[in-house]
Amino acid sequence: MISVLNGIESSASALNAERVRLDIIAQNIANANSTSGPDGRPYQRREVMFQTILNEKSGLPGMNAPMQSVEVSGIVTDPTPPRDVYMPGHPDADAQGMVKFPNINVHTEMADMLTASRAYEANLSVIKNAESMAREAMTIGR
Repeated sequence: MISVLNGIESSASALNAERVRLDIIAQNIANANSTSGPDGRPYQRREVMFQTILNEKSGLPGMNAPMQSVEVSGIVTDPTPPRDVYMPGHPDADAQGMVKFPNINVHTEMADMLTASRAYEANLSVIKNAESMAREAMTIGR
């Protein structure tokens, strides 16, 4: 039963990490055309960095398998420079009429969103199957 719970905890940590990833992707898409942020510069694409954590052994007899979990180790900005677009009438245009737009490709963000969404669904499926297995194990003992 402990191993089933470990599987659920591991998948739950991955669900949380993917939720953060989806939030950051949504922020990137929302700011794809933000030419001027609070610092006066265009928004920079952000990415989520994951880290796998191998937890200590449970200490219970016969349960020496370590549990793995996923955590967000950081959110970093993409160092790619902003895109220059010629728009002389834009309020943020420089003397040459160039406007700096964020380094965001909406197609890339949508592909990342699809990947994160699928990973979220897969982890949710693991939790549902583990729950079902635990219920079946409980009925066997009756």
